[in-house]
Amino acid sequence: QPLVKQDSLDIYNERDPFKNDEAGVDEEENDDVDSGIEGELDLMERDTVMAPLPPQRLPIDRVSFPKGLPWAPKVRQKDIEHFLEASRNKFIGFTLGQDTETLIGLPRPIHESVKTLKQHKYVSISDVQIRNEEELEKCPMSLGEEEVQETPCEVLYRAMLYNLPQYMIALLKILLAAAPTSKAKTDSINILADVLPEEMPVTVLQSMKLGIDVNRHKEIVVKSISASLLLLLKHFKLNHIYQFEYVSQHLVFANCIPLILKFFNQNIMSYITAKNSVSVLDYPRCTVYELPELTAESLEAGDNNQFCWRNLFSCINLLRILNKLTKWKHSRTMMLVVFKSAPILKRALKVKQAMLQLYVLKLLKIQTKYLGRQWRKSNMKTMSAIYQKVRHRLNDDWAYGNDIDARPWDFQAEECTLRASIEAFNSRRYERARPPEFAPVDNCLQSVLGQRLDLPRDFRYSYELWLEREVFSQPIRWEGLLHGQ
Repeated sequence: QPLVKQDSLDIYNERDPFKNDEAGVDEEENDDVDSGIEGELDLMERDTVMAPLPPQRLPIDRVSFPKGLPWAPKVRQKDIEHFLEASRNKFIGFTLGQDTETLIGLPRPIHESVKTLKQHKYVSISDVQIRNEEELEKCPMSLGEEEVQETPCEVLYRAMLYNLPQYMIALLKILLAAAPTSKAKTDSINILADVLPEEMPVTVLQSMKLGIDVNRHKEIVVKSISASLLLLLKHFKLNHIYQFEYVSQHLVFANCIPLILKFFNQNIMSYITAKNSVSVLDYPRCTVYELPELTAESLEAGDNNQFCWRNLFSCINLLRILNKLTKWKHSRTMMLVVFKSAPILKRALKVKQAMLQLYVLKLLKIQTKYLGRQWRKSNMKTMSAIYQKVRHRLNDDWAYGNDIDARPWDFQAEECTLRASIEAFNSRRYERARPPEFAPVDNCLQSVLGQRLDLPRDFRYSYELWLEREVFSQPIRWEGLLHGQ
């Protein structure tokens, strides 16, 4: 059979699913008519005979498929600048910095491309906040003091600011102790103090119940910490981007990325389908109905759910945290590559849940360009899933390794620049004591000399004595002044 080119997703969406079926029916009917005519008429008379009209059929309801991909493309200002920089270097030989309006000397297709990019330009709240911070850093005196709204998120950040690194480390330590992949020697924090009874169980039923209770307690701890971290990141990012970056940096410094990868380096299907709960003991059933007699068979049976929603919720939260930590951060993306996260994340795709798969594909997409051509060649199904499900930029070259920002020598500088910006933001907004060298100075001679100074009373009596001792009696060494010049 000859090779047939595979249709793209857009062509597939534009195709009418009923068109081919109707065409096939018409061809079969025409074949039947032609075969009957050939048996009865001469070949010369065949053109003069009209074929009978096909019977009228009821109209079929058409199914409308959405055309194109299920998301709108986005373009950053930085993407437009990079595109124009590459185009000017190619056609003109020099660049104009961040100028995106001057298109003189560029061919017509470049004009159309820039127009299309600007139509899909997306300016996020983070970009606006960063631009405002740069202006406040350049002109602190003329712009005055920033008015900060006393939102609950702002109050929380101000209260957490000076101890925030310790808070993040404490949360991650508890998460590490509750992770199912942690060994007993790594449990530096006793998270089972509220679960273990004073007397150890003596029967098999008590041992089974205690084991279920311990595993359920760990699952609840993972769920609560993952949800708390995700809510902190989301609300701080909405309030101010540098608050979000400050929390993110301390999470990265506390090894949050390898911790989450270690969490997923397990049989994730077994974790999702774990049944560490007893339905008759769950709230509110335990308070409404009478408790039946528990047996070993009823404990082993568990509930009837096919998956544990608590563990699925925790996995989605951890994947979203990992996405927020690594988005647009090439140094942190390289951490995913160094820790060999691709096979770990691919195993998580076995869980047939749309939201979990989406965030796994996002994490695979940002590191695809660093994994090499052989990995992309042997994982074409994953590449196709990324193309179908994940949003892309118009000039996004996620499947190739020629990104402008993907330079290994810029990774450390990127983190240092971000840290300097965060420290400048925290010192400007939350440290009220202004250094004396940055205090405003009156440079007008008339206003300085015209100010009225209240001198002490004893200065008037000792003024002439001070002049005689400090001014008139001190010889002026004019030669020293001349040599000093």
